Amino acid sequence: MKLILSTLVVASLLLLACSDDIPSASEESTEARADTVSALVANADAFEYEIGEYGGELTFATISEPLTLNLALANDAGSAGVLGFLFEGLTDISWLSGEPQPNLAHTWDVSDDGLTWTFYLRRDVRWHDGEPFTAADVEFTFNEIIYNEDIPTSTRAAFTFRLLDEDGAWQSAPMTVEAIDEYTVQCVLPVSFAPFLRSMATAIYPQHILQPYVDAGTFNDAWGIETDPSEIVGTGPFLIDQYIAEERVVFTRNTDYWMSDADGNQLPYLDRVVQVIVPELEDELEAFRSGLADSHGVLGREFAELEPLAEDENFTIHRRGPTFGSTFLTFNQNQRVDPETGAGFVSEEKLSWFSNLDFRRAVAHVVDKDAIIDRVQHGFGYPQWSSISPASGDFHNPDVATYEYDLDRANAILDELGWTDRNGDGIREDDRGNEIRFTLATNTQNSVREQVSESIHEGLRELGLDVEFELIEFGELVSQLTSSYDWDAIVIGFTGGIDPFGGIVIWHSSENLHLWHPNQPEPATAWEAELNDLYVRASQELDRELRFSLYHRAQELVADNLPVIYTSHPERLTAVRNVFGNTTPTLYGLWDIRYLYRTDE
Repeated sequence: MKLILSTLVVASLLLLACSDDIPSASEESTEARADTVSALVANADAFEYEIGEYGGELTFATISEPLTLNLALANDAGSAGVLGFLFEGLTDISWLSGEPQPNLAHTWDVSDDGLTWTFYLRRDVRWHDGEPFTAADVEFTFNEIIYNEDIPTSTRAAFTFRLLDEDGAWQSAPMTVEAIDEYTVQCVLPVSFAPFLRSMATAIYPQHILQPYVDAGTFNDAWGIETDPSEIVGTGPFLIDQYIAEERVVFTRNTDYWMSDADGNQLPYLDRVVQVIVPELEDELEAFRSGLADSHGVLGREFAELEPLAEDENFTIHRRGPTFGSTFLTFNQNQRVDPETGAGFVSEEKLSWFSNLDFRRAVAHVVDKDAIIDRVQHGFGYPQWSSISPASGDFHNPDVATYEYDLDRANAILDELGWTDRNGDGIREDDRGNEIRFTLATNTQNSVREQVSESIHEGLRELGLDVEFELIEFGELVSQLTSSYDWDAIVIGFTGGIDPFGGIVIWHSSENLHLWHPNQPEPATAWEAELNDLYVRASQELDRELRFSLYHRAQELVADNLPVIYTSHPERLTAVRNVFGNTTPTLYGLWDIRYLYRTDE
């Protein structure tokens, strides 16, 4: 389980949409939203799989392109989206209920104290190269990849357990993972862990292929973007048949896949899945309208064009509420120095601005969420104030601090700091006379995020801040955030998930995706220390109501301290051609790709 940087606001085909003829989600009543949720839950409850037919393909277009073919190292939605077809965990998450269910493990036992979990593996699973899947692969994945400090995998955060020592200080510890026999694995946790079964959906890797790389210390170079796709071996329902950069990824059916339908027919039904890579977000619509793509995440400005065509062009637009993911502005508050140069990653004056809470509050007041919803999402979005989406149900706290669009208030805050335009050139200086000048960046190819960033840029300029707006390729943006740390302010998106614990990779101060100040040896602020504590305690709390309260407090801290400044949740709206069986819109998905089949073959 990991939180990943997204080239889109969300991953997988589920984007935003709206219409000028439909009221914005911000204007919709609580009752209407509840009705949407109730309908999606009813769809899931009523759904039953049909016996499908073999053949055909699913094609979709996307601007997302993998940055790596090594899933353990992936921090982006493009890589995770591609490799998700190939790799599986001991559990997976139901697209119907959102709950963990058996996968590579067919069942499990847990001790009365909740610390010892015994997983019984399927005996009919083979890797794509024909080698049997065994408990040794599970042991290898955890002990030599996930827990290997030389491998920079964000997955480690989900399996790093924090506990108080005798002095009341937080310590971290792994779980032990041991192959009891060829098809039995035992995990012993140091503390209870509420989302454990959900976390066990993390991918398992083939020991017989990757062990030599680990032994040689070259794992981080294995399965790079230039690797022959035939060498990427998983247990999943599809294999990569072809990858042509900037053009397409073609997946073919795993003819030796372990899962069968109710009549004993081997899954998956589809012969192929084709991901067409397009240059710009707008090109995805062209691919759908031309018939090249079977599914399309509808943008707000596209809804009015597409909705009248649904019947004639034989597709349905499914509406599924706000995204789990988020788009936000964040400032670089990294206090560390570059070990090669000895200089700070952020200049002294910029660090003093970005780490000033009143400065961030002023900026929060220039983010016009309503304008973003109306102009960028064409009236169909949800203003975001909390760090956990309303899509997560009771985990979401709707009562956090808000910062309405108010340029007068923003200007007053900066004036109170003494950051004024002393020489009349239109640019504010800080209290030490430094002109407030920095760069705001976001990634190329995503016109929606670009427009959101431009709106924020306009507001910052109106405050009298000398802000340069820059578009950067997504891979370079990720590198700046996670490696070089050479950036000022960035608008970026994260995918989300059902259980908030997946967010620990951004919210715990020791993690590399704690973007504004990553890899802290000790929390730099009291509120970050409390946030660490809340996420740790929430992960160990088995009482759901208490878990809710802990996460609610965590959202309050984020809203009060503004390490990130949110924009809006887009509506999840997806157009799908009416040529597929075993589909229905739910809170968590539209189908299980293994059971999806074409009805027009």
